[in-house]
Amino acid sequence: MTTAKDIMHPGARWIPSHETLDRAAQLMRELDVGALPIADADERLCGILTDRDIVVGCVAMGHDPAKVTAGEMAKGTPRWIDAGADVSAVLREMQGHQIRRLPVIENKRLIGMISEADLAQHLSEDQIAGWAERVYAESGMERLKRAGSMT
Repeated sequence: MTTAKDIMHPGARWIPSHETLDRAAQLMRELDVGALPIADADERLCGILTDRDIVVGCVAMGHDPAKVTAGEMAKGTPRWIDAGADVSAVLREMQGHQIRRLPVIENKRLIGMISEADLAQHLSEDQIAGWAERVYAESGMERLKRAGSMT
């Protein structure tokens, strides 16, 4: 059985919730990643910060990334997967919550991340196509709203 640990990108790093977004962006550049799990003071997952969050949720809103913290950007219930979970559980978690990055936890510690690239390397074309369809799907109502057909 292939597990989350088998397909993850090892060596993921937390960003403390008190750390500023400019520091988060620097760490993303250093690690060559587009997302960082956010940890609270007890090193518990409290969210995931993406490069898009920094740009759209901070910079484009006119906020100073040197003054906004990662914790302020953490929204919703953080999703994660146990290192021993099989690939079907990984896919269900990512599809069910329409997420593209998933932290992998072992013994209550972050040990890696699963991203689209990791899935592409380890899944069949049919599995990837099904995953992408579900993760990127939007409801008909959302498409209409986005198109301006509904207010």
